[in-house]
Parts: sequence; C-alpha cells; structure tokens
Amino acid sequence: MAEFRLPANSVVRKGKTYRGSGANANAKSFLIYRYDPDGNDNPQTDRYDIELAQCGPMVLDALVKIKNEIDSTLTFRRSCREGICGSCAMNIDGTNTLACIKPIAEIDGVVNIYPLPHLPVIKDLVPDLTGFYAQYATIKPWMRTESPAPPDRERLQSEEERAQLDGLYECILCACCSTSCPSYWWNGDRYLGPAVLLQAYRWIADSRDEATGERLDDLEDPFRLYRCHTIMNCTKTCPKHLNPAKAIAEIKKAMISRR
Repeated sequence: MAEFRLPANSVVRKGKTYRGSGANANAKSFLIYRYDPDGNDNPQTDRYDIELAQCGPMVLDALVKIKNEIDSTLTFRRSCREGICGSCAMNIDGTNTLACIKPIAEIDGVVNIYPLPHLPVIKDLVPDLTGFYAQYATIKPWMRTESPAPPDRERLQSEEERAQLDGLYECILCACCSTSCPSYWWNGDRYLGPAVLLQAYRWIADSRDEATGERLDDLEDPFRLYRCHTIMNCTKTCPKHLNPAKAIAEIKKAMISRR
C-alpha cells in the first residue's frame, strides 16, 4: 500500500473496534484510518463492524452509516454520490478510487480505507488538496483567444474537432491518478502530475483555443512535464476510465512537432 505523509516519527497504530446495531458474526468489517491533527495521538486504524443487510451497496454508503449511527467523529468528504464530483476520492483496498462507485461486494474480507496517499492529511480521510488545485490554476484552465468572438453565435467546432476532446473533458479532478504516481509523490512541488497535465492537454487539443504556443511554452520544463515515466498507474486507477498517460504523451509529441 502507498505511503502516507504522517507527523514525524509517527506510526499508524491499531485503534478501537466498534460494532453497529444488528451486526452479527457475519458482519462486514471496515478498517479506517483515523488522524486528528488537533490531538496528541499518532494516527490509528479503527475497526467498524456493520450489517450489510442494513446498508447500501457502496463503500460510501457504509461510511455514511458509520458516521450517522456509530461514530459521528469520522471525517470524510462526499457530495454527489454518483461519481461526478470527485469529493469522496480515497484509497480503498489498496486502490485510489471514488467511494460512491466502489461496490462493497467487490472487496473480499476486511475493507481497508485510507486517505489519498502522499498528501498532507487534514483529518481522517480528508487530504489537503491545496497544492493540487494551485497547480491546476497554473495551466490557466479556460479558453484563451485573441480573435474577437462572433457577434451572433458561439465559437463553432466540427464534429471531428469536438471528438478530440473525448476522454479529456470528463476529468473530475478527483486526484486519484496524481496521488497514484510515484513521480508526483517525489516531485509534487514541481511536477504537475497526470490530472493537471490531462487538463492542460484538454485546452491544447481544443480547436477554439488560440494559446497553444503559450501553453506548450509553460510546460517546457524538466519537471513540470518530463517527470512522467509512463508507468501507467494513473490510467489504471482512474475511476472515470480516462487515460492521462496518453494525454501526457500527446503533449510530448506536440513539443517535438513544433521543433
């Protein structure tokens, strides 16, 4: 399992065990990472046993049940519950994914739940995404044009031009891919990571954008782009089944083409 950023000289220790109402010998166990930066204790993993017959089918359903009925101090992010917003991204059973679309039935034995790896932890399953979103802002993720907009219509694309954005615009910035990338773990302060680079290519590939040269100039850096070694962790873990590694390769090809 991926390493997490913890307070200095700390270890994750075994914590408490909780049993929900109605839980029997066949109850499903959830081992959940707990950390409160306002306290003095090291991180720990608490165990929660719940009866699945009284719970929804997804891991997020179990987390909501635990928070509502067993331990109100458990902290995590969630919103849409439909795999659209990316709020509930976490490491489940060793894989970065969205809790709202991860079926409990797919996991054998104890369900291990940790925050996204190699990010500072705000509390429990909530990682600090401040740096991640700051990097996203650096690529200027909006359409940049110099020509005046048509007065009577939108900027148009052909069907072929629009198809170039498929597999790019669907990214929900959940950070699952970036936090699965070893290069991002070690160089996260300078390497933009697969999620942000996929978003960067989304605008490079957009026929309506007129700042392609400037966008490539901004990425022409030994660290911002070229720390990608194409090990494909990002593509394997993407809960939206996108291919950030391909987008990064396309940026590199664009760099070579313009030379």
